[in-house]
Amino acid sequence: MAKTALITGASSGIGREIAKNLYARGFRCILCARREDRLNELAAELGDNTRVVVCDLSKREQCFSLYEQVKDEKIGVLINGAGFGLFGKFEETDLQRELDMIDTNVTAVHILMKLFLKDFTARGSGYIMNIASSAGLMSGGPYMSTYYATKAYVADLTSAVARELEEQGSRVRVCALCPGPVDTEFNEVAGCSFGVKAISAKQCSDEAVKGMFGGKTIIVPSATLKLAAVGSRLIPRKMLVAVTGRVQSKKGEV
Repeated sequence: MAKTALITGASSGIGREIAKNLYARGFRCILCARREDRLNELAAELGDNTRVVVCDLSKREQCFSLYEQVKDEKIGVLINGAGFGLFGKFEETDLQRELDMIDTNVTAVHILMKLFLKDFTARGSGYIMNIASSAGLMSGGPYMSTYYATKAYVADLTSAVARELEEQGSRVRVCALCPGPVDTEFNEVAGCSFGVKAISAKQCSDEAVKGMFGGKTIIVPSATLKLAAVGSRLIPRKMLVAVTGRVQSKKGEV
């Protein structure tokens, strides 16, 4: 497998910690995000064997530009980590902010996954991790409705493509990381607060990378959340959405 990894959303949180993990495993890391200062800081921390690419993946043309810039670098791992959330009633949240979130959380993931998957399948190897959320395994999240919908798209797309690859006997692996609360800048950006204890970004990234190389399709880095995800399938959809709504409403108490 090619020992170069492309990590989007590498400037903070889970993406940053995954970059550190992969670098420690001997990967050359290409770091991508909007904040150049953060990327340069991480590149300096990791060492010489890194590259920084600044781009805004909420812009479709920059997704294609990113691929063109790095497609010849023999990338073996793609981490689709760019994304953000937004809290509030659907009728009140800013439309442009929601469209940017859909473009970042869904469109960018879709474009990069498809482009690199074609390269990986032609080569016969490679790993793709799409960072989703435990929200993507639920049946909808009032007060964060668009965010939940974007992460459901990512989780469902990943599961379907993983099955296609399995049926083809491909050695390419795709997976979705579906964490619950993680101690990152997510709350500040989304304008909310978690109602339960968050795990560290390092713990999340360690379990994520281990699960990816272990061949898992859906990675849930918490025993409690694993049980919750299983239990959610047994609860009627209307009831689950109501329960989720009560939990979500408390997130506005920042």
